[in-house]
Amino acid sequence: MSLSMYKVSAPVFVRGLKVMADLLRKAQAHAEAGGASASTLLSARLADDMLPLAAQVQRASDTSKLSIERLTGVAAPKFSDNETSFEQLQERIANTVAYIEGVGEEHFADSETREVALSFGNFKPTFTGESYLLTFALPNFYFHVVTLHDILRNQGVKIGKIDYLGPYEG
Repeated sequence: MSLSMYKVSAPVFVRGLKVMADLLRKAQAHAEAGGASASTLLSARLADDMLPLAAQVQRASDTSKLSIERLTGVAAPKFSDNETSFEQLQERIANTVAYIEGVGEEHFADSETREVALSFGNFKPTFTGESYLLTFALPNFYFHVVTLHDILRNQGVKIGKIDYLGPYEG
């Protein structure tokens, strides 16, 4: 059986978002145990010109839901990017997962050939759905997942590679 656009997008995004939720639970436990304040963790960044931890979650959420919208035409919910607590970030992740899981596989018909045009200032690429997903959306999504992981590691949260990889179903 060949891989479908659905199989390489929706479940992949959901899995990554659930990994982020688990990382945030571990970060919250670290904060509650006195390892660092929640506000310190949520505003932590690896470099001055990088977005803080909370924004990494927001960007992963946006990348995943907007990717599904661009591939299927099913409108994604809009969020305000105003989360200031672990609980609010968890709610955002849950709402993103609910949207993605609510978009049925049938909406992905012909999405590999759908034109996807982006516009970020002077960056205005046009892709087929397949090239968009494989060369832009998934790499961008995982950039934010790994950056969240790395910020937490840098802040002393006891997580490792297996936490980034997440659970596996046999």
